[in-house]
Amino acid sequence: MTNLLAARLQMAMSLGFHIIFAAIGIALPLMMCVAEACWLRTGDPIYRTLAKRWAKGAAILFAVGAVSGTVLSFELGLLWPTFMKFAGPIIGLGFGLEGFAFFTEAIFLGVYLYAWDRIPPPAHWAAGAIVAASGALSGVLVVSVNGWMNTPTGFTLIDGVATDINPPAALMNPAFVSEALHMTLAAYAATGLLVAGVHALMLRKDRENPFHRRALGIALAVGGVASVLQPMSGHYAAQVVAETQPPKLAAMEGQFQTERRAPLRIGGLPDAKARTTSYALEIPAGLSILAYNDPDAEVRGLDAFPADEQPPVAVVHLAFQVMVACGMAMMAVSLWAVVSWWRTKRLPTGRAFLAAVALASPLGMIAIEAGWTVTEVGRQPWIIQGVMRTTEAVTTVPGLWWSFAAYTALYAGLGVVVVMLLLHQFRSSPRADAPAGEARRWTS
Repeated sequence: MTNLLAARLQMAMSLGFHIIFAAIGIALPLMMCVAEACWLRTGDPIYRTLAKRWAKGAAILFAVGAVSGTVLSFELGLLWPTFMKFAGPIIGLGFGLEGFAFFTEAIFLGVYLYAWDRIPPPAHWAAGAIVAASGALSGVLVVSVNGWMNTPTGFTLIDGVATDINPPAALMNPAFVSEALHMTLAAYAATGLLVAGVHALMLRKDRENPFHRRALGIALAVGGVASVLQPMSGHYAAQVVAETQPPKLAAMEGQFQTERRAPLRIGGLPDAKARTTSYALEIPAGLSILAYNDPDAEVRGLDAFPADEQPPVAVVHLAFQVMVACGMAMMAVSLWAVVSWWRTKRLPTGRAFLAAVALASPLGMIAIEAGWTVTEVGRQPWIIQGVMRTTEAVTTVPGLWWSFAAYTALYAGLGVVVVMLLLHQFRSSPRADAPAGEARRWTS
């Protein structure tokens, strides 16, 4: 049990750290491509400057993400050897293709960074587009492996041994599409709003700065569209969970009893001993409608499953509520921007709007962390749903707490380095009141 706790804490910390860089690695290259496309279309040098600065930020975060991702690949084998022995031949295709996408992203990011004015502008933009596409593909392929852990397919289990292995079928598991769509939109929404928040803060200090105005517009365009679409992908993902992982859905919603016309709960505190969720705002038949498109549909509660196969409902329910609340707030800010633009044909830059964007900027990353908590903790006690328990997969090697301490120190150091580098980037942003001698910043 001590080994299990240490291994799970280390994996949670590693995933929680890495997922931030993975999400930014998916979305920031798209934003730099949009900025360069605007420069190619308008000739405005500010867009070129913006594309170059976002590319530098992408390079910094890519490097740290590569380190944390490499650590994760080692941890899978070191902490969960039984899992890797069983699952490796089945999910190896997903990891192999992800490696190909990763190296493609690295190569073309180098081209993008160092080939300004050395290759034709359309070719340079195409290199950035490849970075954006390969970054998104890399994330999708990793998520396919997680989808397989939730809905394992592509093999036949005989006496505990996987036979008739079909890696493409494992890659295209039942949860693949819903998880990939939900996570990709989450990356665009979280990164877009995060970047928008930074530039909103800059605009509050320098209201006439065209650099930050254009940056805010692009960031909100990417993050805002994704934020508005995200609830629809979440609805689809929840319906897939209802069909393939009903215990997880019951934990997400604090649904202890199997019932028809099950209510949708907003908030609430689940009590596993009393088998009730108190203080929740309940919408009659809401869960039945959302899960099965039928108000009279039966929703299986936690009482339909053995006690040793029920996830920790309090953690899963709270994380789910945090994720939904953050997503709704992000969508509200995005709709504010959309409505204001539709009415005035201008991006709002009033103090109230900029403050709202700044306050919403960290919510996307909080939602991603909460969402992955729902995905991973909601699958417990299984590491592979219905096939292998987490207790069966963990290593028996002693000393994991020392490993946990070492990796914590590593991630803390990487985090400090990233913050220092990004703060330097923010401080060197072009200013609207820059002296004439600094005008070259706009075209650098």
